Amino acid sequence: MEPFFDLHLDTSQQPLPRFIAVEGAIGVGKTTLAKHLAHTFNYDTLLEQPSENPFLERFYRDPKNAALPTQLFFLFQRAQQLRDLRQDDIFEPVRVSDFLMEKDQLFAKVTLDDDEFALYQQVYDRMIIECPKPDLVVYLQAPTETLLARIKQRGIAAEQTIGADYLNQLNDAYMRFFHFYDEAPLLIVNAADLDLVSNADHYRQLVDHLLSIKSGRHYYNPTPKL
Repeated sequence: MEPFFDLHLDTSQQPLPRFIAVEGAIGVGKTTLAKHLAHTFNYDTLLEQPSENPFLERFYRDPKNAALPTQLFFLFQRAQQLRDLRQDDIFEPVRVSDFLMEKDQLFAKVTLDDDEFALYQQVYDRMIIECPKPDLVVYLQAPTETLLARIKQRGIAAEQTIGADYLNQLNDAYMRFFHFYDEAPLLIVNAADLDLVSNADHYRQLVDHLLSIKSGRHYYNPTPKL
């Protein structure tokens, strides 16, 4: 795990969002940002667990034949995480997550054929629980070539077969989804040139910006000096 940034923030004059969700396509840096935010604000984390999905590696090798079990496993996993949160009372603890529950359908629409999606939708409609609304959603954007480079750099073996076509589809699906998203305050971040792994200045400026958001839709484009 990369080292955390130790920021000294004066938050006495502004309430912090109690539930932050970070979203974006594979390789964009959402889990890294979620962990940094949890460290900065002393929050609990709610993170995806892709390594627990026994179908994921098969999906990257053979998407057509492994898409449905891969997607159903993620649906069951995410729904169980939310059930566990309900038992802990999501409205009391403060948390940062690296996914929205709604993203499950987003991926399903990209990966499943029409018949598979119809079956998936039946399962989804029967099992989904009421999702807690974030106080802030951070959507990280980056072009496909940037995602491919980051996937290669982090070196997870199962991900090395991910192709540009699949990432293009995901990027398009995310853009369509967040074009209409209005369930929570939204910060759309151009993450192509952000180094959230090792550059504390990049991270600090992003945090300063997101703490200023109270409602509505906002955009963050790093200045050239970053």
